[in-house]
Amino acid sequence: MPIFSMTGFARMQGRINDQLGYTLSLKSVNHRFLDVQLRMPSGLDALEMDLRKAIKESLVRGHVDVTLSVERNAATRSGYNRELVGAYLAAFEQARQENGLEGAPDLNVVLRLPGALQGESSGDQDQEALAASVRAAIAPLLEELKIMRQREGEALAAILSETMDRLAEATEGVEALRPAIEQQYQERLAQRLTAAVGSEFNRQRLLEEVAVLVDHSDVAEELARMKTHIGHFRELLAAGGEIGKKLDFLLQEMNREANTLLSKTGGVGGKGTRITELGLAMKAQIEKAREQIQNVE
Repeated sequence: MPIFSMTGFARMQGRINDQLGYTLSLKSVNHRFLDVQLRMPSGLDALEMDLRKAIKESLVRGHVDVTLSVERNAATRSGYNRELVGAYLAAFEQARQENGLEGAPDLNVVLRLPGALQGESSGDQDQEALAASVRAAIAPLLEELKIMRQREGEALAAILSETMDRLAEATEGVEALRPAIEQQYQERLAQRLTAAVGSEFNRQRLLEEVAVLVDHSDVAEELARMKTHIGHFRELLAAGGEIGKKLDFLLQEMNREANTLLSKTGGVGGKGTRITELGLAMKAQIEKAREQIQNVE
């Protein structure tokens, strides 16, 4: 199953007749949940509900802007219905003569009659045709949006995979240094305790206490959990689907392990400095991955 980014764009244009056309566009960016915002002409409430439903059935997360722009041919609409206006004027003249009345028809009143201006008589029909056309267009347009989001998702997956490789390298580097650091930490701790208590202290007892302290400062568990998290992260990338929140949780756990590792190995000196460098490199890779994850569906 592919991985989808939450970033994408799709647009299409359609025509209802010579007087009416429209442009429908979808733009999505990252968001914690699915947030749909529609910009469209008034009088299309039923269509708005249908569009929301279609988007919710197709997408899981992201802020989605839906824009419907309607274009009308003003030049064509400026004409008038000669047959209708002529019939009205003829009826007006007949009524005037039959009733012996004076007066002339008011052209402003005549042109406000339903259907007097060309195109007005089909206003409701145009609205219905527009809504039907947009309903038919939304499904393929959503597919186009998802294709773009999938392409972006594939690029994100490649970046995240490379980030996990670098994180794994840093983890292996710390693991390789761990035995030497333990020995160095043990010797340093023994020297400090001997200096503090004097030579008369039971050396065997001293070494036992040192061993306990060294065990508490061991990072083997942190390294093991980090490897497990990296493996799980890669499995989720390979499986695909709606994994953004799961990946984000894993990265939080990885960051916690890196912080613990740094706290345990700080101040050792010598090769411990190299472990600090690797620990900081791990945190940097984790932070890079978290930035990318914010855009994964």
